[in-house]
Amino acid sequence: MKKNIRQVTFDLLRKLDITTVFGNPGSTEETFLKEFPADFRYIQTLHEASAVAAADAYAQSMRKVALVNVHTSAGLSNAMSNMLTAYMNRTPLIITAGNQTREMLLMEPWLSNIEPETLPKPWVKWSYQPVRAEDVPAAFMRAYAMALQPPAGPVFLSIPLDDWDKTAQEEQAVIRSVPQRIGYDPLRLKAFADAIMAAENPVLIYGSAIARGQGWEAGITLAEKLNIPVWAAPASERPSFPETHPLYVGSLPFAIQPLSEKLEGHDLAVVIGAPVFRYYPYVAGSYIPEGLRLLHISDDPLEIGRAPVGGGLLSDAILALEGLIDLVSAKGEKPPVVARQVHNMAAHPPVVTPATNPDTLSAAGLFRILREVSPKDTILIEESPSNLAELHREWPIEAPDSFYTFASGSLGWGLPASVGIALGEKDSGRNRPVLAIIGDGSMQYSIQGLWSAAQQQLPIVYVIPKNGEYTILKSFAVLEKTPNVPGLDIPGLDIVALAKGYGCYAVYAETAEQVKAACQEAFKRQGPTVIEVPVLPSIPPLI
Repeated sequence: MKKNIRQVTFDLLRKLDITTVFGNPGSTEETFLKEFPADFRYIQTLHEASAVAAADAYAQSMRKVALVNVHTSAGLSNAMSNMLTAYMNRTPLIITAGNQTREMLLMEPWLSNIEPETLPKPWVKWSYQPVRAEDVPAAFMRAYAMALQPPAGPVFLSIPLDDWDKTAQEEQAVIRSVPQRIGYDPLRLKAFADAIMAAENPVLIYGSAIARGQGWEAGITLAEKLNIPVWAAPASERPSFPETHPLYVGSLPFAIQPLSEKLEGHDLAVVIGAPVFRYYPYVAGSYIPEGLRLLHISDDPLEIGRAPVGGGLLSDAILALEGLIDLVSAKGEKPPVVARQVHNMAAHPPVVTPATNPDTLSAAGLFRILREVSPKDTILIEESPSNLAELHREWPIEAPDSFYTFASGSLGWGLPASVGIALGEKDSGRNRPVLAIIGDGSMQYSIQGLWSAAQQQLPIVYVIPKNGEYTILKSFAVLEKTPNVPGLDIPGLDIVALAKGYGCYAVYAETAEQVKAACQEAFKRQGPTVIEVPVLPSIPPLI
C-alpha cells in the first residue's frame, strides 16, 4: 500500500534529524499534525512569533535546521517580526503554514494565503507553494538545502491542507547532501594577507559568523599571531572573541561618524563575518577615516555588494581565518594601539532618576550581582537594549556559545528564544544553566513564551529589570532632539502576577541580598523562575 504525503514527509524529516516541531496549531495545519508521530515532539508556544524565536534559538544551540509550523496568512503575519530576526541571525529554519483546500483557492476563501510566496519576503531566502501535492516531500528537501546553504537563513513552504492525505510518490523524497561552507579565492586571500603584513597599524573587526561557525579559537590565533587589536562589529548578536582578552578593545558604535572616529590612526581594517557596517541612528560623516583601507570577508554576496566601502572576499569566515593564519607572519611583541573601550559611560554618563527607595539597584549593580551568583558556565540571553553596554561591562563574555541576543533590533525574541536554548541544552546533554535578562518593556512583546517554559519544565532563570519606561527610546529622543514624545513610560505592570499566570514561579526582589537569594534558589529549581527587580531609571548615551 502506498504511503500518503504526510507519511513520506515525516519519513524524510526523520532522515534529516528534524523531529521537533515548534508552533501553535491552526485549522489549516491540523491535517499536517493529525496522527502526530510518537517519535516527534511538538513545542507549543501560543503565538507564532514566539514559535519562530524558540525554533531560531534551538537551531542555533543544536547547529541544525529547525522546523516551525504557523497558521496560514494570519499566523505567518504574526510570525514576521521574528522571521526578520531569524533572517538577520542567519538561522536555518523551515517555516511552514497551511493553506486552504486547493479546490477553493481560486475563490480566495476566508483564511487563505492569497500570495503565499510573496507574503514572507524579503525575510526568507526562498518561499514556495508546491504546484502539486506530490511535490510536497521534494519541496521539503529543497527547503532544507536552501536553509542550510550559506548564508544560512529561514525558508517558507505553504501547503494546502488537503495535500497531506493524497498518495505520495516516494522517489521524490530523495535525501541530498548540502554544502554549508563557501571556500575562498586563494589568490585574493593571499592579497589580503599581504595587505595585513604591509600595514603599519592594522586592526581586526570580528562578527557573529565566527561564533556561528565555531571559530573562536581561529579568531584568537590570528589576532595573537598578528598581535593587533580586535573590535567587535557593531550590534553583533553573538560575541566572537573573549571580551577579557588583552587584544579586545570593545564594540564599535553603530553610527557612521562615531564608528569612523574609533578607527582613526589605523591604516587597515579587516572585517570578518559581519556587515560593513550595521548602522541605526544617522550621524553624518565619513564611513571610514582618511588613510584607512578596509577589507571585508563574508559568505554573503549581498552583504559584500551593499557595503559602501572596502574590498570584498566571498568566503566562509572560519576558512578565511584559518587561511590567513597560514599566510601571515608573526608581527612581534607590541601593545595594541587602542585602549579597551567596552562602553562610553565615562565620557557620557547616563541621566539617572533618583529613586524613592535608597535600596533600589542600578542596572549595573544588578548585573554585577547576577554575575557573582550565577554558575560559571551560565548561558546569558539578553533583551534589555538600554542596558546592553552596562551588561557587557559587568559581565564580559569569555566563552563561545554563552551569550545570545537578536540581530534585528525587533523586540520579542529573547524570552521565547530562552526556551529554544534551554531545549538545546537538554537535548545535547550539556545542561548548562540559562539566565535571560529581559526588560520589562521587551517582556510584553512575547510574554506567552513563559507558558512554554513552564509547560516544558525548563530550568530558566528570568530576571526582569523593571524601570517602568522604554529607556532606549528616551535615549533616541536625546540623540534626535525630540522632547515630549508620548508613550515612553509603561507604569502599572505587575511582572510577578503575570509570570504566575503563565505557570512560572515568580518573586519580587528589591535589595542586593534579595536578588542573590532569589537567584540561588532559582538555579536549583526544576522549571522556570521569574525574578522582578526594580532598577533605577537612567537614560544612557545611545552611541
